[in-house]
Amino acid sequence: MIRLPLVRQGPLRALAVRVIAAMALVLVTVLMIYVDRDGYRDINEDGMTLLDCFYYAVVTLSTTGYGDITPVTSHARLVNILFITPARVLFLIILVGTTLEVLTDQYRNSLRVNRWRRKLKDHIIVCGYGTKGRAAVGALLESGYDKSRIIIVESRDEALRQAAANGLVAVEGNATRSAVLLEADVKNAKSVIIATDSDEASVLISLTVRQLTAGQVRIIAAVREQENAALLKQSGAHHVIVSSSTAGRLLGLTTTTPPLIDVVEDLLTPGQGMALAMRSSERSEVGRNPRELQTLVVALIRRGKVVPLGGEQIVTIETGDMLIYIRDEENSAVVSM
Repeated sequence: MIRLPLVRQGPLRALAVRVIAAMALVLVTVLMIYVDRDGYRDINEDGMTLLDCFYYAVVTLSTTGYGDITPVTSHARLVNILFITPARVLFLIILVGTTLEVLTDQYRNSLRVNRWRRKLKDHIIVCGYGTKGRAAVGALLESGYDKSRIIIVESRDEALRQAAANGLVAVEGNATRSAVLLEADVKNAKSVIIATDSDEASVLISLTVRQLTAGQVRIIAAVREQENAALLKQSGAHHVIVSSSTAGRLLGLTTTTPPLIDVVEDLLTPGQGMALAMRSSERSEVGRNPRELQTLVVALIRRGKVVPLGGEQIVTIETGDMLIYIRDEENSAVVSM
């Protein structure tokens, strides 16, 4: 089931409002009948009591109408025409209002889903909206990625509610199932981020995505244990991040060389200080040494592989190379302003 971000009134509160409105309408009707009780004739001809007024109001508003109590005076009949009849229609609207609202919401949601599907293309699917999944989505949003092109696949209600509260489209279900991934339109996705809490689930999801997309969709996965990284790559993942070993290396850097961890955090935090960026090489840069460029280039990506720039070997830029460089985020923000 697809959950589009939507803020609406809770069902219990909506039902309580309708019940209160219906009771208020009944009480007002009873009051008007009781005030004009002399204008009504009971079949027993013993006068109209308060209970009789309640009885007449309920059977009239519910359109039952047994006919044992009838208005006989012109004033009572005028009240029935001007008030009781419109109140009967309003009472029916309140009773069927919940059903109409449910049907309307279903129709409106169906239209929104169809409209969303028509616009969906080159989106990113995030399997798992725990700590890693939320961090991945945060990094995508900070880098300027459109929120409407991010789809969360989750089975936990709490995570689904949080995703919807954050304005994200969520697909409810287990990401290891083909039907759930097809619901998220995995065949037309740009990439799939696997951020589950279980390495076994990550492997199954990677296998399922590769089977459904024939390896055409890029898979980025996170695992806890280093020994599962090779298995995940064999299952179809293009990039694997080992969270435990990465955290261990950062802890080691913090212990031995504390300033290095500050630099790493600065590079990984968009919007402030320095940041890693990637761009295509320009025609004027072809044949030049990356060290000669004005920007600080730290690596080259050539035909999908990283070309090291250190050592005595001289590396020159070729057509089609991607440049990984360090960008000054603060100056970039000033220029954009």
